[in-house]
Amino acid sequence: MTSGPQTSGSRLASRFGLNDRVFATPGARRLVGKVEEGLERVEAGLADDLRSTDRLVDATARYLYEAGGKRVRPMLAMLSAQLGDGATEQVVTAARALELTHLGSLYHDDVMDEADRRRGVPSAHAVWGNSVAILTGDVLFSRASVLMAELGTDAMKLQSETFERLVLGQMHETVGAGEGDDPIEFYLQVLSDKTGSLIAASAHAGALFSGADERFHEPLRVFGEKVGVAFQLMDDVIDLSADAATTGKVPGTDLRAGVPTMPYLLLAEADPALKARIDEGAALIADGAAPETLDDGIAALRDHAVTARTRELALEWSDAAAAALAPLPRGGVREALTRFAGTLVDRSN
Repeated sequence: MTSGPQTSGSRLASRFGLNDRVFATPGARRLVGKVEEGLERVEAGLADDLRSTDRLVDATARYLYEAGGKRVRPMLAMLSAQLGDGATEQVVTAARALELTHLGSLYHDDVMDEADRRRGVPSAHAVWGNSVAILTGDVLFSRASVLMAELGTDAMKLQSETFERLVLGQMHETVGAGEGDDPIEFYLQVLSDKTGSLIAASAHAGALFSGADERFHEPLRVFGEKVGVAFQLMDDVIDLSADAATTGKVPGTDLRAGVPTMPYLLLAEADPALKARIDEGAALIADGAAPETLDDGIAALRDHAVTARTRELALEWSDAAAAALAPLPRGGVREALTRFAGTLVDRSN
């Protein structure tokens, strides 16, 4: 299968800067073509994975998938696979499973965060209710496990360990930092577990199931984990954006739900008064006040120096991710992975 310029794979590759003049050499174009071909196969597989003879499940399971998405995890798996035999059937299957795991986690996250929108559409729980949204996430997790089981013990171990970290990250975010915990370090660990672990698993899976040299596995895993933290830190900045039409989310969704973000945590030292103001607004919302109660506080935080500092932190984690690639051979794959890391934090939504 080849990918034309209007295919989803081509659009995804372009989104991550893999179609620009840096990749204009014949070898680089072949690399991009292989990545796009692999992504096309993942997309086709996901469409099949999400179909169901049960009408309700068929509608709910496909809902967020059809709303769009960056397909960060499949893209990373396809890139790391180019260090081995490329997008083998095993790589494509693993990428599908990990993307299904990610999709399932979104259904659960939106319920826990009481998010009204996701990917520009009403969240699943807003359409069908909390119970159906949670159970839909469970269906997707089960389908991901079935796919990984096809690949053997190593794949199941990777899936199980990653899933445990996703749950622990969500649990720790829900409970919050304990006495004696550094709030910033605690939060970064939550990001590593909730977001970094799954992106790390995708990078690892691409190498593992393509037969890439085992020496590359750990650098790719570290790269993926750091990229995941960078990605989420930038999401904290985007969460404050006033342009809901672009982001697909109500500005300050996390803070309105009482979920801390890095800009908010940095206020503890930088601006305790603004932090107290946001805390008061979030408490009022929890007691039934309108979400608009926090509009002024979110606008102030959007323009505050701590938000600019969060963007800087995202870039620092992105740079650290790129540095982790040093053991990989120089060439198109390493360059593409480096560009991948930079593009994830150079975005508006």
